[in-house]
Amino acid sequence: MKILVTGASGFIGRHVVSKLLSRGYHVRVVRHKNYHASTKTLGIEEVALSGLGYISADWKTAVRDRELIVHLAGLAHIARDTKRDAVDAFHLANVEYARACCEAAVEAGLRRFIFISSVGVHGGDSKGLPFRAESHIEPHTLYAKSKAVAERILANVIGNSSMELTVIRPPLVYGPDAPGSFGALVHAISSGWPLPLGSLTRNRRSFVGIDNLVDLILTCLENPAAANETFLVSDGEDLSTSELLKRLSAAIGRPARLFPVPLGCLALGAAVLGKRDMLQSLCGSLQVDISRTCELLNWKPKVSVDEGLRLAVSTSSI
Repeated sequence: MKILVTGASGFIGRHVVSKLLSRGYHVRVVRHKNYHASTKTLGIEEVALSGLGYISADWKTAVRDRELIVHLAGLAHIARDTKRDAVDAFHLANVEYARACCEAAVEAGLRRFIFISSVGVHGGDSKGLPFRAESHIEPHTLYAKSKAVAERILANVIGNSSMELTVIRPPLVYGPDAPGSFGALVHAISSGWPLPLGSLTRNRRSFVGIDNLVDLILTCLENPAAANETFLVSDGEDLSTSELLKRLSAAIGRPARLFPVPLGCLALGAAVLGKRDMLQSLCGSLQVDISRTCELLNWKPKVSVDEGLRLAVSTSSI
């Protein structure tokens, strides 16, 4: 099959492209510049967008003769700036970029558009009741809000066309050299830093290793049952923050230097440092129910949490 992958240079994109190539897919990626040397080395066809990517005409060459699209491109983090600037940046990268790509794909008659969204569209805390695909949409961050808007707009763009839309909403994705909070935790444990998170034993969070997420993406490319569906994904085992850190420490081979600090003190410290979102991602509960994903696609996570953590740290640059 002929596939277009956007965001191929990102953390998830690199793993998706590698797996697609290993299975014999014809992979095309988009960039804002051509890198002909890497195309020859990696066996990937690279196409430079004719513009910035915010209008469908920019994508005309990129979508030509493709069958499927995996849309991973987007903005997950932004430096502290004014709220207005952040809203505009997320909207351009996560909504308008996806809209333009999708419009061109519909016009070109592609078969399926796979959009990688975020479980954050449901909110930041599942409050003891795991999120399902049909759970209420209540995004809690600017990033999650932009993903929720993009999902809605893509559905409208596709409308009654013949192209199918598949949405995947992952929780925190971890793996070798993962960015964000997971990477920070790996660095902290590897450096032997004491962490004030020993009291976080009652929350429950879902995670997904990069191998499991990539496997689901490829399943959605190949399985007819994925057409016009939305899927949640995880490793299938939920952990407290304290348990995650202990298992991560075991994978790294360093002791977990955890000490208990009351949640109220952690919240105060996070507020002072401007890290409320990071605290929520560590302290709150965010669980997902993947039973429908498994049943509809005849899929299950291929890699356990412990094996995923081992793989994440064994090949990371720690």
